[in-house]
Amino acid sequence: MALNVGDKAPNFKLFSSEKKEVSLEDFSGENLVVLFFPLAFTGVCTKELCNMRDNIADYDKLNTKVVAISVDSLFSLEKFKAEQKLNFPLLSDFNKTTSKDYDSIYEDFVLGMRGVSRRSAFVVDKKGIIRYAEVLESAGDLPNFEAVKETLAKLN
Repeated sequence: MALNVGDKAPNFKLFSSEKKEVSLEDFSGENLVVLFFPLAFTGVCTKELCNMRDNIADYDKLNTKVVAISVDSLFSLEKFKAEQKLNFPLLSDFNKTTSKDYDSIYEDFVLGMRGVSRRSAFVVDKKGIIRYAEVLESAGDLPNFEAVKETLAKLN
């Protein structure tokens, strides 16, 4: 069941790479970009998250927080975040519940892997409503960051 613009964003409660529990409710009253990415330490995922890191000031100006979610363990995410100097929370969906709730999961991925987060981008407004939803078929594609920023600009 795909999520659509106008739907209430599913709540989540996941551990960050800092071993802190983070939930959607923590961002109530703020705009939030929720990114799902397949796997830490892979080329396209690194490019995507470094793009977000390098442009975080744009999101700050739009009064927006960012989180990125994958099925990697929080220990892998901790190392990945440090290595890439990422400046936003990485959340571990190790049990795959949030990826499934957001219809952002590959049942079958590459090399026989199953249940890997599908590259996706969601904009959730201050009231918890989805204002932008992009779930990509190909893990080699990047989200449309310009469309994400345009959506956020309209919310402010």
